[in-house]
Amino acid sequence: MANLLPTNEHPVERVLRVAVGLGVLSLVFLGPMTPWGYLGLVPLATGLLGSCPLYTLFGWSTCSVKAR
Repeated sequence: MANLLPTNEHPVERVLRVAVGLGVLSLVFLGPMTPWGYLGLVPLATGLLGSCPLYTLFGWSTCSVKAR
């Protein structure tokens, strides 16, 4: 499972992703009530999991701690 979802996000980035995800997701329930707000699930999920699929694909990492 570690190869599938490696931790590749810095903790600060994770917090920002969760905050942005919740903010965009709130557009479904507040404001313009647009279904585009469901796109907020992407940064929310990646922030909660600590792994970004695009980072894994390109071999990037913003996490300062290397995995064992």
